[in-house]
Amino acid sequence: MYYLTGGHKMEMELLPRHFPNIGVMEGKLPEDTVDSLWKLIEESKKQPEDMKSDLAGNISSSIRLDGNSPLIEDFVKNVIPIYIEQTIKSYGAPWRATMKEGQGWNLESLWVNFQKKHEFNPPHDHSGVYSFVIWMQIPTSYAEQKKLPICAESNADGSISNFGFHYTNSLGRVSQFFYNMEKEAEGYMVMFPSEMKHEVFPFYENDGERISISGNIDIR
Repeated sequence: MYYLTGGHKMEMELLPRHFPNIGVMEGKLPEDTVDSLWKLIEESKKQPEDMKSDLAGNISSSIRLDGNSPLIEDFVKNVIPIYIEQTIKSYGAPWRATMKEGQGWNLESLWVNFQKKHEFNPPHDHSGVYSFVIWMQIPTSYAEQKKLPICAESNADGSISNFGFHYTNSLGRVSQFFYNMEKEAEGYMVMFPSEMKHEVFPFYENDGERISISGNIDIR
């Protein structure tokens, strides 16, 4: 980079310095894993165990899933550990993730959410060390939702129908990152530190259900 001073051309090298900040780990699940999760959801509907009283959301139906089910053995024993390994490799381990000898990762809780139009999850966090969300069915399109009058008449353009994380930037200000809810996000899993605030915004003018799986991982 060059600049002028006193009529003389001087050279000066400028380098950007990025402060470290924790993030999330995301990826598309294999089709056979998604199929197994669908089977677990259908199994849970036979004798549903309501989870609403344990959750922060304003969602009509949330059902506990059996994390020990043989249906998702591969997901628990292989997929989750890969996500954790890559998360720690990329961002380091949260302060609560200091394992003692003989301890290991444990799927503390697992549930499925059935979200209808106008329903939402306010900003909240989870128990555990890591948490995750898997979008199984998305009946809406963010691109179409933001064209609706309710969005055009407000400042909700970036958030309508979406999933959002809250994080603190290097200036100490709370910022947001949104995942746009589109059909392409079905089968997508995002793992994040359980303490990271996040929320689910409502969608409108669609009678379908958004179905997602959530879980918390702790040390045992």
